[in-house]
Amino acid sequence: MERKTISLPRLTKLTPTLESTMLKITEEVGELAQAIGKFRGLSGERDKKDEAEVVRAIVTELLDVAQTATSMMFVIEDLYGIDISAEMERHVEKLRRKNYL
Repeated sequence: MERKTISLPRLTKLTPTLESTMLKITEEVGELAQAIGKFRGLSGERDKKDEAEVVRAIVTELLDVAQTATSMMFVIEDLYGIDISAEMERHVEKLRRKNYL
């Protein structure tokens, strides 16, 4: 099974809550959608951006989504004592059961 592994830091200068992190994820997903819209020419802009520039913007926004999701994982671990590593294994097992792997 091929995996993409990323390791993102805990943001120590913020005090996120479950709710604030959920709102931030929504914001970041919107920015990702906007970047993809530009890539597909759905933004209504006349100027076409260079493909490499647009793809880099998509990756930047995708990493912002991943960072915010990572922050939410830290919040959940802190508030509820959940072992995210164990939950990731359960997630992979769910993917196997659904025949996605």
